[in-house]
Amino acid sequence: MGVYRGVPTKPLGSHPLKRAMFDVARLPAERIARWKQVESAFAEPYVGISTDGGVLDGLRPLRDEGFDPGPSVIAARELVGLLSSEDRRLLCYPIDANEWRQWTNAYATWVPHGLPLWETTGEARAAVQHLLQMGLGRTGFDETRACMQLNETLAELYGDHDNLGEWTYRFALFGTPSSTEPWGWQLHGHHVDISFFVVGRQVSLCPVFLGAEPNVADTGRFAGVRAFDDERAQGLAMYRSLTQSQLDDAVLCPSMRGEDLPAHLNHPTEGRLQAGAGQDNLVLAFEGLSARSMSGGQRDQLLALCDVYVRRWPAGPARAKLQEIVEHLDDTWFAFVGTGDEHRPLYYRVHSPVLLIEFDHHKGVFLDNPEPEPFHVHTIVRTPNGGDYGKDLLRLHYENEHAS
Repeated sequence: MGVYRGVPTKPLGSHPLKRAMFDVARLPAERIARWKQVESAFAEPYVGISTDGGVLDGLRPLRDEGFDPGPSVIAARELVGLLSSEDRRLLCYPIDANEWRQWTNAYATWVPHGLPLWETTGEARAAVQHLLQMGLGRTGFDETRACMQLNETLAELYGDHDNLGEWTYRFALFGTPSSTEPWGWQLHGHHVDISFFVVGRQVSLCPVFLGAEPNVADTGRFAGVRAFDDERAQGLAMYRSLTQSQLDDAVLCPSMRGEDLPAHLNHPTEGRLQAGAGQDNLVLAFEGLSARSMSGGQRDQLLALCDVYVRRWPAGPARAKLQEIVEHLDDTWFAFVGTGDEHRPLYYRVHSPVLLIEFDHHKGVFLDNPEPEPFHVHTIVRTPNGGDYGKDLLRLHYENEHAS
C-alpha cells in the first residue's frame, strides 16, 4: 500500500461481533475510558450544541424544501417486509427514542442498537443501500459507500474481517415511514455514522460522521476507491485565500504534532475533533477568523467549502441549507491547525449558528503512525442550536399538531 507510510498494528484477535457488544476489555484503557464518557453523555437531556450553553430558537421553521419523501417511504417499507419478526424488532424504534444519540465511530461499550448488517441477508443489505440512495444526495451516497468500502480495505490490511469490513454496521428505523409524519433512519459503525430525519418535504441530515483509515485503497477488492479529496482541497483553498494578518487569527496552532498542540486540540482518542460522539450538548465558542473580516472572494470560498459537505444532502434540502448558511454568514468562523502544506496533515473547522463542520487528520488507530497523517481522515457535520437528529423540527411538528 504505497499511498501511505503506516503499517498494520497487531490485530486484536478473532472475536466475531455479536448482536450484544464487542469485547472492549481487550482495548487500551484510555479508549475504554473515553467511550464510557460517551456512554454516560447519553443520559443527559438533549440541549444541542451551543456557544454558551443556551440554544438560539427560531433558526429554522417547518417548510417545504422540495424533498419528495415517497421513494424513501417505499424503500423503507420494502426493507421491513424482507425481515423476520426478530429482525424487525432490532430495526424499529419510536421517533423520539434516545437511541438516536447512541452512536460511536469506535467499538461501543454499551449494547448497540439497530439491525446488524453483517448478519442479515444480501437482499436486506441491498434494500438498506437503496434506502440510503433515496435519502442522500448522489455525493452523500457515493462518499458513504466509499467509506464503507475503505473499511473493507482496512480489514484486509489489518487481517480482521470479524470486526471490520464493508458491512460491519447497524441500521435502525425511527418512527413509521410516512409522507407527512416524522420518521428517519440511522446507519452507524466504524467511520460511518449518519442520522437522517424527515418530516413531510423537509430533511435533517446530521450528525454525519464520515472517516477512513486509509482514505485511498491501493489494492484489494476496492482498489482505486478514495475519499475526502474535495474536503481537503477546499479546506486548503480557504487557508490559502487568507492574508497573513487573517491567518494570524484563523490558525489556532501552526503544527499538528502532539508535542506542539494545546491539550484541547490533542485529545488521546479524538485528536482535534470537538463534536464527535457523545458531544450532543457541546459548548463550543467561536474561534478563528470571522467571515465579517473576509473579502467577497474569501466569503465565496468559504461557501464553496461548506457546499462540499452540504451537497451530501438531497438537492432541495441542500439548497435550503446553503441559504441558511448564507443568511448567517456574518456569524460564521473559520479555524485551522497546520501549515497549509498540501503534503502535511491539517485540521479545520467551520462554525456558525446553523452549521458546524470539522475535518481532521488523525494518528494511527489500526495503522502504526504515532502522529496525524493525511491518509487517516475524520469529518463531522452537525447543526448547532438543537438541530441534530431533527430535534428542532420534531419539536415544531409536535407544537403545530398540538395547536391544531
